[in-house]
Order: sequence, then structure tokens, then C-alpha cells
Amino acid sequence: MPRLVLLSDRPADQVLPALAGVDVDVKVEPLSVESLAHLPDLAPVAVLVDAGDNPPHAHGVLGALAAANSGIPLVAVVERGDLDRYPWAQWADDFFHPESPPAELSTRLAILRRRVGSATEDTIRLGRLSLSTDTYRVALDGRPLDLTYKEFELMRYLASHRDRVFTRAALLREVWGYDFYGGTRTVDVHVRRLRAKLGPEHEHLIETVRGVGYRATVPEGER
Repeated sequence: MPRLVLLSDRPADQVLPALAGVDVDVKVEPLSVESLAHLPDLAPVAVLVDAGDNPPHAHGVLGALAAANSGIPLVAVVERGDLDRYPWAQWADDFFHPESPPAELSTRLAILRRRVGSATEDTIRLGRLSLSTDTYRVALDGRPLDLTYKEFELMRYLASHRDRVFTRAALLREVWGYDFYGGTRTVDVHVRRLRAKLGPEHEHLIETVRGVGYRATVPEGER
């Protein structure tokens, strides 16, 4: 599920109610230049800036975001009456009105991502874990994880099929290939290494299903 960061001092449903009808993960951060430091760890597909309550401040934050040159698309959420009061096009890649419907949000976000060249990035999320299949970057609570190629591929495959149970033989076939003859013990070794890197607090992301194999899962409270 793609992630959006909303810079606002208000709840998301007050800024852009239609977000509740769009299949995105919304992370709200304060409308402040200090929030820029968190963006790389959050890895959003776009940053939305709330210009509803304080348009001049929002325009200034947009300018700071643009100056940072992060490559993340910037979207201003602007009241219709404020469109001609400030040069939003100076910094923003697009804009929404607070009353924009869900279909408009989804379509314009997809167009925006393609236009700025970010549509090819595929970020897989499993609880607090994020994996980028474009950059092979893995982060847990914003902390980078150093995985080997096969550890990444195993984690990616399990996370892409959350809650689905795979036998060791199936994981060998899908991750290592049909011509791999290392034996099913190889899967156990890689799972053990992954759990060690996830740490005691998050090792439960890979669950052992006794007598069957493994699955990636997230406790209900963390979803």
C-alpha cells in the first residue's frame, strides 16, 4: 500500500476527507520544516501540505521541501479562494481542494507519480517494516536493515503474500529456483538470520506454522 505523508496540524479527515476512501497509508506529520528530517525514513510516494488554516506558512514549508530536492512529489491542499493568493505552482507539483472526491485523488496521484518518475518504485510494507524493490532498501521503524540478497528476496516474497503459509519446498522453488539443491534446511537458516536482524521485538513478523512452513504476518494491533 503506497504511503502519503500529510504535513498538517489537523487530523487527516479534516484536511482531506476523501483520503478515507483511497487505498493509501497516510502518515500525519506537523506542518513544519522540522518534519523534513523524517521523510527519508517514511518513504512516501508524495507529500501533501495542508494550506487550509495557514496558507502563507504552508507556502513557506513547500518552498523548504522543494529546496531539499528530495524528488518526492509535493501536493498542496488549497481552498479554492486561496488559489490566486500565493504562487503555489512555484513549489508544488499538483494541488487538491479539500472537497476533492476519492476518485479524483486516486487518479491524480497516479498521474503525478508517473509524471515525476516515481511510479516504478514499489514499496512493500509489513507492519513497521518497509522494503523497496527498486532500491533494495529495507527499513524497520526507520532504521535501515542490512540484508543479503537472498534474505531480501525471502522477506520480499513472504511480505508480498502476507498471511499466506508457504512450505519450505515452495519457498525454495519461488526464492531460490527449481534448480537449487541446497535442501529445505536452507530456508530455516535464512529465516533464523532474518529474525535475528529483525530483533526480538519484531521477529514475530515471520511466523512458523508447525508442520507446514512459514508465513509473514502482522498482529492485529499493529496493522
